[in-house]
Amino acid sequence: MSGDAGVVEGPLQGYHHETYVVPLPGWTGEAEPVRWKCREPRPGLLWFDRRCFASEEELLRALQGRIEGIPDLIQAGSAGLQRFIEGETLGALFGSGGEIPSSLLGQIVSLFGQLARVKPDSLTAERTCTSVYRAAEGDTDGFLERLILFTEEEVYQRNMPDFKGLFYDLGLESASFGKLREQVSGLTSRPFHLLHADLHRENFVVDGAGRLWTIDWELAMFGDPLYDLATHLYLMRYPRDQERRMIERWREVVAPGGSDGWEKDLPKLLAFKRAQSVFTDVIRTALSLEGERTADTGVLARAGDRIRQVLSAATVPLGIGVPAPESVTAALGRWCEEQAKSAEVLAGAAVPGGA
Repeated sequence: MSGDAGVVEGPLQGYHHETYVVPLPGWTGEAEPVRWKCREPRPGLLWFDRRCFASEEELLRALQGRIEGIPDLIQAGSAGLQRFIEGETLGALFGSGGEIPSSLLGQIVSLFGQLARVKPDSLTAERTCTSVYRAAEGDTDGFLERLILFTEEEVYQRNMPDFKGLFYDLGLESASFGKLREQVSGLTSRPFHLLHADLHRENFVVDGAGRLWTIDWELAMFGDPLYDLATHLYLMRYPRDQERRMIERWREVVAPGGSDGWEKDLPKLLAFKRAQSVFTDVIRTALSLEGERTADTGVLARAGDRIRQVLSAATVPLGIGVPAPESVTAALGRWCEEQAKSAEVLAGAAVPGGA
């Protein structure tokens, strides 16, 4: 498509997709070649969040003219391409926990206001959420229950064959989900609208003119607007004063009724995010250790520290304790040994005459 394979950049760093950036001279009539993203989902990956739209590109087309600062799209032959936003991510400019300049904070607030105007019956993009995972309009308790159910069934239970021993060693049992439901029930009803559901620093790109762009809409859904705010606050790690300002400004732009009961419900939704992170972070951390068999280099110990941090943050919503550092390190070591033995068995079975 570019006419020169040497100008293609990639694959870019990313978990869910293999992504390449391709300059296409003349496609937009602009003086300089515009670069476009060509990507496909990586096969065999674990998904820790539900996807509610059939196609991110189809969703972005439906949102053109309704949401500012989202990538343009073109069809180049059989390939659907997103415009590559030239700039730096918010995370590269202002790391986790750092304060965001007021001009950029205002653009995030504006995005929340635009999302609030996109109602479930006003969008043509195909939705794929089954009835099991789709709550009725305004049923915030039902909405959160379905998020818990997805974590329980598609993250915890689905990965049980590979992580049963590690889950047990860390005190993560099925009863934890009952505790979680007790902690977060009783939400106030709020009207649903479109949620990005993954608004963190790496999904915002700042261009050379200081304009904020929002990327990676794969986890978008319709649901409780307070959940989008809770997810954003949890992932952004704002300084305390700026978090307070964000809440105040979000309340000003959300649709009527969208902030009802926020003081009571925001802590519950943040508790869910902390609980959800336990299962995803345990699995991701363990997978990052595949091939490690000892703790001689401190790799297992550092991984254990990360796991203890997420466990500590979720002790109340999950009703769990935090194992001692040496216990977590030992649990990770056992998991690595088990994986190594399983790999050896599979390798032997693949060789003719192997044991």
